[in-house]
Amino acid sequence: MSLFKQITEKPWERKGIIGGLKPEGTFKSPAERVALNFLLTAASIVFSLFGVSYYIRMELPDWLPIAEPTSLWFNTGLLVMSSVLFQWARNVVGNGGSKNVKIAFFGGGVFAILFIAAQLQTWEELQLAGVYLSSNPAADFYFLLTGLHAIHIAGGLYVWIKCVFRMVTGAEATEQRLSIELCTVYWHFLLVVWLVIFAVVANT
Repeated sequence: MSLFKQITEKPWERKGIIGGLKPEGTFKSPAERVALNFLLTAASIVFSLFGVSYYIRMELPDWLPIAEPTSLWFNTGLLVMSSVLFQWARNVVGNGGSKNVKIAFFGGGVFAILFIAAQLQTWEELQLAGVYLSSNPAADFYFLLTGLHAIHIAGGLYVWIKCVFRMVTGAEATEQRLSIELCTVYWHFLLVVWLVIFAVVANT
């Protein structure tokens, strides 16, 4: 193309281009990824507000720290395994493979379910020890934070079940690449949130 033509060219008149910009270049991320980013941002704000409230409330004289349930270590291990398996599935499908993807992805969800079951068991143990919701502010925040976290995991499991169903009914693992990736990112986020909650409860 000559210099004169480059200077006098009108890019907005090119076929398929509006205003000199390619429409598809405006948003490169799939809608699902954008939605997940909004969800993670909102969840981060909610958990952060509860964390700040936790530290402010514990300064008052009626705050009675609860003993850290030893089962929380086991529960944490379950959630770590869940996140590891999801990452394994993500790595395999991200490299264009499909071997063991279904096993890893399915296993990640199973460990998440076991985590919720273990959390329910921990809550029951606390109640047997006389620690109830509304028994004191520390117990209130413990049940509130861990319960809110469990609700977020349950929401993630809903998406996981839909993805597993598609795989079982014949969809190739590579076709579920985006779903696997988003589930993995969400689970890593929940793991980080849980580690923060665990650290706060263990040290207060």
